[in-house]
Amino acid sequence: MASRPVASAVIGLSGMALTEDEALLLAEQPPLGVILFSRNIENQAQVFDLAASIRAVVPAALMLVDQEGGRVARLRPPAWRAHPPAAEIGRLHARDAGAGLRAATLTGALIGLDCATVGFDVVCAPVLDRAVEGADAVIGDRAFSSDPESAAALGRAYAEGLLEAGVQPVGKHVPGHGRALVDSHAALPDLDDVDEADLLPFHANAWLPWMMTAHIRYRALDPDRPATLSGIVLEQVVRRRLGFDGLLLSDDLCMHAVTGDSGALAAAAVAAGCDVALHCSGVLAQSRAVLEAAGAVSSVTRRRLQAAAALAAGRCRPLDGPALAAERAVLLG
Repeated sequence: MASRPVASAVIGLSGMALTEDEALLLAEQPPLGVILFSRNIENQAQVFDLAASIRAVVPAALMLVDQEGGRVARLRPPAWRAHPPAAEIGRLHARDAGAGLRAATLTGALIGLDCATVGFDVVCAPVLDRAVEGADAVIGDRAFSSDPESAAALGRAYAEGLLEAGVQPVGKHVPGHGRALVDSHAALPDLDDVDEADLLPFHANAWLPWMMTAHIRYRALDPDRPATLSGIVLEQVVRRRLGFDGLLLSDDLCMHAVTGDSGALAAAAVAAGCDVALHCSGVLAQSRAVLEAAGAVSSVTRRRLQAAAALAAGRCRPLDGPALAAERAVLLG
């Protein structure tokens, strides 16, 4: 029996174990990957077993997780280490640039170790958005700095740490979410145009293997569609202006900034230029619609996937987690 084509989509699951219906769906419509949230996570053994059960059905499935540190962390104490928000590292960097960069690398490496140990391949971090005064708090302390050059340098250091642990980093949210006046989880933010200060951290980190799109409408570029669904923004700004040739992952298509049928949104994101449609609800019917509509992984996306895996494998090295944690504790005081 011929193997089924892998869909250009990453989906969520409903709980802490793979259900029979979910296993059947994965077998019938294999996704490129699965993303886990707090509802899917209890402890190391459970997550390891869940990842193994997914890969028993889809052997090459990527395992993704949002694990930035601070308030965006799916792996939490007491089962895992606590990690500081990006802003805390940014404040150290403002006092002592070298210490801040080292703390960013250490945090990336420690988060990477936590994630790799239980089977994750891809960590949705670092945040490359700037902190902007007066903007919605959805980014807030998830950003390293309001200064674009500092955000760029700290984002790079954090990503290098993740790669040292053998996991693939995802820079987010391109082309910049920091100035948004509303939370894209709740509504669609509108901005007049892209901003050079917002773009700088993404341009400086165009070497990253993955980036995640922003659900933001830039009226001067595309008055009808947010960046995630806009071929204009993704091609003209992300691919050409920033020079990004890695994997482009949509932000979660369940967020209220984008509306419509789950399958139609997945198809629209891929048609606009996303390599992968991300849909996190874990609702079986929605996941099925996404997998059916996203289409098979393209040859270009496969090339990018191979490059991302090779980058992580090439940078990975043995790490002493307790020693790294102790060093970070001294730096952060």
